[in-house]
Amino acid sequence: MILPYNGIYPEISASAFIAPDAVITGDVTIGDESSIWFGTVIRGDVSPTRIGNRVNIQDLSMLHQSPNNTLIIEDDVTVGHQVTLHSSILRKKCLIGMGSIILDGAEIGEGAFIGAGSLVPQGKIIPPNVLAFGRPAKVIRPLNEEDLKDMARIRREYVEKGQAYKKVLARSES
Repeated sequence: MILPYNGIYPEISASAFIAPDAVITGDVTIGDESSIWFGTVIRGDVSPTRIGNRVNIQDLSMLHQSPNNTLIIEDDVTVGHQVTLHSSILRKKCLIGMGSIILDGAEIGEGAFIGAGSLVPQGKIIPPNVLAFGRPAKVIRPLNEEDLKDMARIRREYVEKGQAYKKVLARSES
């Protein structure tokens, strides 16, 4: 379901996959080949949400903001199942593990990996290319080649899956 809020409609790239039961409202921008998966809610009714290209927001995630505090997700980001993002910044190629919560003013560095179930508190800055994990999240170690390859594989597979589902939806609508 895609709805306006206060006359502002979401801007969604024609190449993005949006699951039929996702809810996207208001001041939300979604870039090329991004995918918004089943049961996800993205509300742009307080401040803007900006989602880059080839981003995947997996099933049952929730994205929202505080007043005057844009939620920014740069290109090639993976957001795992049941993640909550609130007025934070996710830099390019980072991965947010399942069930994590990223709060207002937190910034996840380029290529960083937030382990499943983590809590990144308000204002916390996670540096680039590290594994951070816990409640609250703490840097555990630098990422290695295997980590980076796995993160790239996940990004690639979600672009491919999103495009495959987009074709299925197009066939069912014709």
